[in-house]
Amino acid sequence: MKADKEAHSGRDEQHEAQPGRDEQHEAQPERNGHHDHEAHPGRDEQHESHPGHPERDGRDGRDGRDGRDGRDGRLEAHPRRAEQHTAHPQSDAQDTARPRHDEQQHGLRPRRDGQHGARPRRDTSLRRVGREARPFLRARTGVILRLAGWSLLEFAQTFLGGFGVAHALDDGFLAGRPTTGLLWLAVAAVAVLPSVPAARGVFGRLADLVEPLRDGLVRRAVSRALSGALDRAGDVSTRSLSQVTHQSEIARDGWAGLVLTLRSFVFTAAGAVTGLLALSPALLLIVLPPLVLGSALFLGTLPPMAARQRDYLAADEAYAAHAGLLAASVRDIAAAGSAERTVAESRTLAESQLAASRSLARWSGVRVLALAVCGRFPPLLLLLGAPWLLRNGLTPGALVGALTYLTQALAPAVQALMTMLGTAGGRLVVVLDRFTDAPPPPADDPPPPAREAAPPPRGTPVAELHEVSFAYGPGAQPVLDRLSLTIGAGEHLAVVGPSGSGKSTLAAVLAGTERPTGGAVRWRGRPVRPADATSVRVLLPQHAYVFSGSLRDNLRYLHPDARDREIAAMADALGLEALLSRLGSLDAAVEPDRLSQGERQLIALGRAYLAAPPLLILDEATSRLDPAAETRAELAFGALPGALVVVAHRLSSARRAGRTLVMDGPRTQCGTHGELLGSCALYQDLAGLWEPADERGKERGVRSTPPPSPV
Repeated sequence: MKADKEAHSGRDEQHEAQPGRDEQHEAQPERNGHHDHEAHPGRDEQHESHPGHPERDGRDGRDGRDGRDGRDGRLEAHPRRAEQHTAHPQSDAQDTARPRHDEQQHGLRPRRDGQHGARPRRDTSLRRVGREARPFLRARTGVILRLAGWSLLEFAQTFLGGFGVAHALDDGFLAGRPTTGLLWLAVAAVAVLPSVPAARGVFGRLADLVEPLRDGLVRRAVSRALSGALDRAGDVSTRSLSQVTHQSEIARDGWAGLVLTLRSFVFTAAGAVTGLLALSPALLLIVLPPLVLGSALFLGTLPPMAARQRDYLAADEAYAAHAGLLAASVRDIAAAGSAERTVAESRTLAESQLAASRSLARWSGVRVLALAVCGRFPPLLLLLGAPWLLRNGLTPGALVGALTYLTQALAPAVQALMTMLGTAGGRLVVVLDRFTDAPPPPADDPPPPAREAAPPPRGTPVAELHEVSFAYGPGAQPVLDRLSLTIGAGEHLAVVGPSGSGKSTLAAVLAGTERPTGGAVRWRGRPVRPADATSVRVLLPQHAYVFSGSLRDNLRYLHPDARDREIAAMADALGLEALLSRLGSLDAAVEPDRLSQGERQLIALGRAYLAAPPLLILDEATSRLDPAAETRAELAFGALPGALVVVAHRLSSARRAGRTLVMDGPRTQCGTHGELLGSCALYQDLAGLWEPADERGKERGVRSTPPPSPV
């Protein structure tokens, strides 16, 4: 349990924050200019995501010395629920091999099984989406069959419509039997009546097929955001926000429209073709060629239209990410005088989006031609070929029935299908392809690991930092510079320093939510691994996350199996009796907007107390409590067997700790409260700022006088 400081003079710890860096892992803007958030458990990093709102209380201001431009990006980790990530299935490209020399000499064909020269197929968006869609549809076979059952009524309606008209003419009116003709028309009319219950049945089954798709996409987007928030691989927050709020709705609407249109086309076309065969097979010789030609032309436009849709969505996401970055960096842009450059970048992105939209519109013109070939040519060819058909035995009623099939059933169904595939269908494929690289959503209750790791030897520190360095960029000055720190089980460590000195960065590195640029971090003797995070530590930021629900659910958020007597003991230890009395009971509904910031922090502290992790890190998590409540909370946590690290905002927290780490950028010093008062000038200054004059005099046995007035 010792801390080694590495003092490096001559370095200016005042370095500029890089604007927009925290947008890579911020969930929502917070109320004091920070962007602290708690990540939600049950996802990849097992931390609670805090949906805050902008607020300015001037607590910390803009402080660039922490490398974050005043934004801390702090997380509350989930210590109980371990997440298991399954790598997303990617396309398996087959390795191609040249045909053997003897095969080439003897003219042997290379085998087409992927082992001897088979050309790998291009992994297109449609193939990627198809791989994902097959298990989804296979799991809902029953829903699809019930949907098809209701659609059989549409098949019967289409078939009887044209067939009834044909026989009404041939067997009725043209044969001089008007009663028979009216009966056949009545049959065609009665066939329309089941359409109302059929529509109800279809829409009922449609919800069972559409809503699970949207829910799965939203969960994938959230999983992507949480899995990428700590990796810092890119700006996942804006992309995931677009997927959750916009693209998932496009997918749901497009999928619903595609299912309805495709279902209608299949059963309407089947009814029409069956009716044409029943009237005269020769009718298909005239009707099918334009349908096949128009369909081929239309299908040929789908790949380029999908590519244009992909370009358009990529441009939309790029513009959304750019706008999100600008919203968080307005002050920096104004201060740096880079408004013109920012406007130029925005104009370039907008022009890219406009160009993609225009290209998509040009391909839509080709689609209109395909629609004309499929929808307009068959009736026209049928009329042109009517004399030949009538000479070869086709009856006038059959000719009129065929025109009924084409104009009233087949042509509208083909036009609706092509319109859907050309617009919503193309968007659907592209949007779904955007989700295929996201990790699949985790299971609600993942099974426990088959083999638990061996417990660490007795006396192993809970956390260790060995020569750890951290900087927000290759050229940035380090926030942490070769810092070594050991935290043992049951130890109470306070971290103090001026705003922007790196306290929150140290908390994030210690919790494993930031990766050091140098050195090593160990938990219980082993290198930090994401799989261990949920069982080792809890990180509570300044802004506590409280969700709508019961007080019991909020308190048991990190420990779902906590019993009422454990909750009662926690409430007594932390002082939640007043809040519990005001709300009425543990089952009382909690409305986050009606809680004070201090009450929110008490609820978050209660969660952490029930979880009792080996390492608890409070990053100003008691800043909204009064001194008495803060003292009570820290003493309660100090009585737990785990280690406690407190980023302090009051000197009283440092006095209660066994050791105190003083941070001033890369310069650090560690010791007890008494040692630091005698050896650390910065700590003495902080004591003068934080501690009342009468208490400071009692501590040192001297009389303190206030500093002279600046005016």
